[in-house]
Amino acid sequence: MKADQANSPGDENTSRARIARGSIDVAGRHRTYTLAEPPGAGPRSGLVLVFHGSNQTGEKFRAFTGNSFDSLAAAGGAVVAYLDGYKGHWNDARAASSFAARTENVDDVAFAEAMISKFQVTHQGGIPDVHAIGFSNGGQMVIRLVHQVPGLLTGAAVISATQPAPDNFLLAAAPPTALPVLLAHGTGDPIVAYEGGQMSWWARTVFRVGGNSLSAPQTAAYFAARNAITESPAVINLPKREKWGRTSVTRTDYRQDGKAPVTLYTVHAGGHTIPGPRKAPFLLGRTTRDLDAAEAISRFFGLVPAPELPKAR
Repeated sequence: MKADQANSPGDENTSRARIARGSIDVAGRHRTYTLAEPPGAGPRSGLVLVFHGSNQTGEKFRAFTGNSFDSLAAAGGAVVAYLDGYKGHWNDARAASSFAARTENVDDVAFAEAMISKFQVTHQGGIPDVHAIGFSNGGQMVIRLVHQVPGLLTGAAVISATQPAPDNFLLAAAPPTALPVLLAHGTGDPIVAYEGGQMSWWARTVFRVGGNSLSAPQTAAYFAARNAITESPAVINLPKREKWGRTSVTRTDYRQDGKAPVTLYTVHAGGHTIPGPRKAPFLLGRTTRDLDAAEAISRFFGLVPAPELPKAR
């Protein structure tokens, strides 16, 4: 593998992560990825699988986020694997997908499983804690993993993607398995509507997907029900980090003793973007800096200690 050092100006934690390109053969296909490894990664290191959005690669996703998820390696001590989709897509579980990864029946579940197996060999450990993060089409891929291979993941984070409606979901009959789930979605998302339903005609055409999906709040309630949480969620408004910013963030927490938690970050006026330091292209809508997605996910996964948070209202 070719390796270098992560280069993110002004971020000392990120700069300590070792970056390497790698590949693996899975189901007759040559698959590639980028690794961000902490100093001294070994048997106790966890693994974070990152699934990019449509028409991206793992490296493009790193640039899209300002390399912010490298911090899970440097500060959190996990090995972060940015996987590359097939021709820019993942074979998710939406019934109406029609991009090449679906029409050519690419086994992306096997890719994820192979990466975990390879990690066990290269880091001389047992079964590690494996968390998955996905954005947009990558978020849909994480949803597929949660349903198709229960027990594979320790936690899941889904950004700018919502649960497909039952008639648009290939795994609607999958039995529920409890899992901590973090969701983040902008109310002004121009591609995947916060309110659910169908994507706009232009998005269906460009991204070659279709069918209905639940709203972001319905998706959070869906995963809370899978986790057997029966108590009402608590809601807080996060403090603003940008005085003049046009976005704001609300956190909805489903918590119950003995149950896996579910959290939804609603980015009011936010777009189809990753909350954090790197502003997305104008056409994707606003990027909030009132929330750092990498930081929130790291705390939710327990990779770094969680600070005291504002009380719910």
